[in-house]
Amino acid sequence: MKEELAPHVSDITRALGGKVSEQEIEKELASYLNVYRVSLDTAKRSIVKKHGGNPAGLAVGINRTLRELVPGEQSVNLLVRLVSVNEKDVTPEGQGTKRILYGILSDPTATVPFTAWEPLNLPLARGDVVRVQNAYTKEYRGQVQVNFGTRTAVMREKPDALPEYKPAPGTGLPYLGKPTPVRIVDLREGASNVAVTARILSTDSREVEVDGAKKTVFSGVLADETGKTQFSAWKDFGLKEGEVVRIEGAYVKAWRGIPQLSFDDRATVTRLPGDAAPAAETLGGSPRMWVEDLAERGGGVDVTVRGILIDLREGSGLVYRCPECRRVLRKGACRIHGEVKGEPDLRVKGVLDDGSGALTAVFNRELTEILLEKTMDACIAEAKEAMSTDVVRDELSDILVAQPIEARGNVTSDDYGLMMIVDQAKLLRVDVQSEARQMLEELEGGAP
Repeated sequence: MKEELAPHVSDITRALGGKVSEQEIEKELASYLNVYRVSLDTAKRSIVKKHGGNPAGLAVGINRTLRELVPGEQSVNLLVRLVSVNEKDVTPEGQGTKRILYGILSDPTATVPFTAWEPLNLPLARGDVVRVQNAYTKEYRGQVQVNFGTRTAVMREKPDALPEYKPAPGTGLPYLGKPTPVRIVDLREGASNVAVTARILSTDSREVEVDGAKKTVFSGVLADETGKTQFSAWKDFGLKEGEVVRIEGAYVKAWRGIPQLSFDDRATVTRLPGDAAPAAETLGGSPRMWVEDLAERGGGVDVTVRGILIDLREGSGLVYRCPECRRVLRKGACRIHGEVKGEPDLRVKGVLDDGSGALTAVFNRELTEILLEKTMDACIAEAKEAMSTDVVRDELSDILVAQPIEARGNVTSDDYGLMMIVDQAKLLRVDVQSEARQMLEELEGGAP
């Protein structure tokens, strides 16, 4: 196993410019694979992002069978047979018309759809056996789709290099082996064939159009004693709010970094007695989490963070937004719609540090008015009198900077770090030194 991972450890080291030792990377990679059960591709990308690198610098793809694929993998290598190949012209937004290829791939384990978005280095025909390097995967009609992009290379192999896919009669199971039980707090992007036991807190449905056909997606929020997550079901399992279910054969994808549970007709859903999970009233709370854990996990749904607001970012206070797209104006202009008459708004963009890490916390107008103890109209009048909006930002700085705050909301993750859209917030009247000591003890494993 160590020898198999060696090229990938070296690949991560190169992507990080050697600023992290191979020994540390090897240890982290083993943890992601064995503890969190995520795919190798997801583990590599997560480690690079964690240490401030760019995952696009990874060059070594992951050898996969089609059955092993999950959405969101960025660099996979495949040996496949082309079941069908078709051409069509598309017009991506903001671009001219381009010709793409699409069809079905197969190997001895499964069949999946594919799309080649860029011209390939050789022509493809039905029945060809090809070796594909650096493809990536997305979700397509509730299942995995393989995509060929600018980094993808395709090489033709001999026809007998790969047996044909022949599913066993009556099976159709997408995963090999038993599903891995996972708590919601331990969900990681890229994990597949997981089993989750949870109570459904809310349900919804919407129609989406995929490849010209309408499809109903069933979504909502489910929770266990460790936290909440959003889910998407691509099949109608008849899920109802309040019931306890065990979902087996699900996979985890991410929306803006937040891990979410997805499942389709490859999954099984079993109803459990009501006492198999805590009551909905208990699960309705917001677990307190450390920024360090949120960064490692990739975000969280309805979590609470306690920390010190150490800085206000540019664009805090009284701002003016574009009436068309709601972007904040810079010098009276929207970067999309040009010069417009802005609509006033209040917000706070602060840096919240809990001792383990920091995130950007965004407070809306209502919360900002509460913190300022004045309305937006009063702020506008104050700014007119001072002939500058800076007066509002300075007042917010005096109130909030260096103050302990408890914030609750969804935390998303991207290349710029973590961001919480705050739903609830309050200034804490606490002994800062005592709080810091408690944080240190918990981080060092002294307190649970």
